[in-house]
Amino acid sequence: MSAQSSTGIQTLLEAEKEAQAIVAKARAYRTQKLKDARIEATKEIEAYKTAKEAEFKKFEGEHSSSNTKAEEEANISVQSELIAIKEAAVKAKDAVVAQLLEAVTTPKPTLHINSQ
Repeated sequence: MSAQSSTGIQTLLEAEKEAQAIVAKARAYRTQKLKDARIEATKEIEAYKTAKEAEFKKFEGEHSSSNTKAEEEANISVQSELIAIKEAAVKAKDAVVAQLLEAVTTPKPTLHINSQ
């Protein structure tokens, strides 16, 4: 009977080892699948990121030319306004200098606001 029970125990131990090997193989398979999925997700993210960056560059290229054009128009407008201001300053220079000299040289005696 002891030979028969040791054979049964031996069979159970072998079955347990076989089960452990199957579980270890399943864990390794699952781990590998997770790694593969993570790598695939990273690739998809990079591809999406690259596509969106290309789309943004295209959008930026299309709209930056309009910004440059608007900037040139603004510069032209500013230059024309500066020219107009300089011309007005040249025309009014003599009159302004005369008014300043008159205001400085002609005294107007008035009482100070606090002395009343």
